[in-house]
Amino acid sequence: MTVDLNKDTLLCMSLSGRPSNIGTRFHNFLYEELGLNFVYKAFTTDDVTAAVNGIRALGIRGCGVSMPFKEDVITLVDVMHDSAAAIDSVNTIVNESGVLHAYNTDYQAVADLLRENQVNTALSVAVAGSGGMAKAVVAAVRDTGFGDVTVVARNHDSGSALAQQYGFEWAPDLGDRRPGVLINATPIGMSGGSESDALPFTEAAVEAADVVFDVVAMPANTPLIVLATELGKTTITGASVIALQAAEQFVLYTGVRPSADQIRRASEYSRA
Repeated sequence: MTVDLNKDTLLCMSLSGRPSNIGTRFHNFLYEELGLNFVYKAFTTDDVTAAVNGIRALGIRGCGVSMPFKEDVITLVDVMHDSAAAIDSVNTIVNESGVLHAYNTDYQAVADLLRENQVNTALSVAVAGSGGMAKAVVAAVRDTGFGDVTVVARNHDSGSALAQQYGFEWAPDLGDRRPGVLINATPIGMSGGSESDALPFTEAAVEAADVVFDVVAMPANTPLIVLATELGKTTITGASVIALQAAEQFVLYTGVRPSADQIRRASEYSRA
């Protein structure tokens, strides 16, 4: 069912340092599939304060927040719900009559994927990164039952603070550690960036790991995932993360929960 745009159409959007068509295609596919009078558009900005104020002023229904804005928007919203407040990171804003509510659906997506892939919680884990996405990942890792975790981050202040918050270890680099689970929560490997061809972990570390998880969604087959696949490792991609977290955003924006089949087809369409 096709919905014609009109004065009553509700706008949802995303803010990202490097916008892609994935979220736009995912949400618009489901709006059409379910006959909802919504439209979705991706944006970037050099003025995140003005952008968030625009959400409020223009009555934009919802906004997906990606790197590097997940922490910047915290002071700009009105209500921090538990999923965002617990990790000081926002990936979803919902506008309720001018009151901006903040959530984080990344956390649940990462936790669900670790469980679905039956990743052994006895394995040691290294999480690369210390930004907003890394916060969601570290919280999900802890709450899924992993105890031996190292936050690997070049930034001493944010890296050590994140590790300390969850009772884990911090290191500026992986060194000679060989964790069983490697999780990249940095932009390394993301298309369009200066490190799009780089690896967040050494080849030796990937070779020694059992599971490799990259939250970068564009491309799904990052250099890290390609290498891990060639080495026969269990892999979890950012494409899986973005599909699960976007589905939860969709529910927050619309109040409608798509079926598992609709989510699967929307995810396939978003990457076609």
